[in-house]
Amino acid sequence: MNTVIRNVSAADLDRCYAIETVAYEGDEAATREKIATRIATWPDGFIVAEVDGVVAGFINSGAAFDVQMSDEAFKELIGHDPKGPNVVIMSVVVHPDYQGQGLAKRLLGEFIERMRAMDKATIHLMCKEQHIVLYAGFGFAYIKPSESDHGGMAWHEMILTL
Repeated sequence: MNTVIRNVSAADLDRCYAIETVAYEGDEAATREKIATRIATWPDGFIVAEVDGVVAGFINSGAAFDVQMSDEAFKELIGHDPKGPNVVIMSVVVHPDYQGQGLAKRLLGEFIERMRAMDKATIHLMCKEQHIVLYAGFGFAYIKPSESDHGGMAWHEMILTL
């Protein structure tokens, strides 16, 4: 299995959208338009894992000076500023056919290193309860249950200080 982690390209849009819709539940998945906006607006904050030439998973994000985790507009990168010291991860997702192979961990490790290299100060994310341990293993600290009810689900806010 040959895995390459790289920045997203415009050609990855349909595959990323397909992964998002198959891996997330209901309204939790981003629309194709939101993913297109994320690719076009900040490709430096959007990496993909390509396995044997097929995009198998990705992480996308935005940057800001002030982070409001329950701000739904930010998911469309309204308020995004690439100079912002704080990064907000919007998706960490691996296609079900590739889950259980450590791809999410590889993506996350690479993403953290890239954000450090960009001199970012923090990385924020919201996750479901069952993923808190995964992110804690990378040094993320638990903040609180989120006020967001994105997709009609309960979320938890976490932060990594770089």
